[in-house]
Amino acid sequence: MAEERVEDAELTGSFAAFVEHHSRFVYRIALAVARHPQDAEDVAQETFLQVLRGERWESIEDERGYLARVAWRLAVRRKRPRTLERELSPEMELELRSAEDSPEQSAMDREQEVWLHARIDALPERLRQPLALAALGELKLVEVAGILGLPEGTVRRRIHSARQRLKQELMDRKGGSHEI
Repeated sequence: MAEERVEDAELTGSFAAFVEHHSRFVYRIALAVARHPQDAEDVAQETFLQVLRGERWESIEDERGYLARVAWRLAVRRKRPRTLERELSPEMELELRSAEDSPEQSAMDREQEVWLHARIDALPERLRQPLALAALGELKLVEVAGILGLPEGTVRRRIHSARQRLKQELMDRKGGSHEI
């Protein structure tokens, strides 16, 4: 009986280390889809619970790829349509801002950011999903393709199309041919 408790404690400790090591990555993937911090936290927790229940978490070969696929699928299933609503709390916005920005610059940046998020949300799902995953910066193109179950060339083309569409909309908004 005491041996079982020791094994359970070791298992729990090593799983806790596994969760701690990957939690930020899983959260960022969930946030890229859910676009709401609370929903992303729920998806991240659900991801790790699902992995733990599978009882094979120690034998996963590509941990990041596996966790990314699980988190992505759970977030897509959970996603609620909230297109123009602000996703980040004012406190989170302040954390992301530079301390050197003037109030005017901060207001302009916030307006541009709100507009950009709305335009990204308005993209067709087939363009928005690869763009969101690629924007995380932690995933290689081949990993994004694996998560979405698409060929790498298709993912590359969709990301390019999404960026071109956003660039054109930004140029139309600014009334000229400004570079992004």
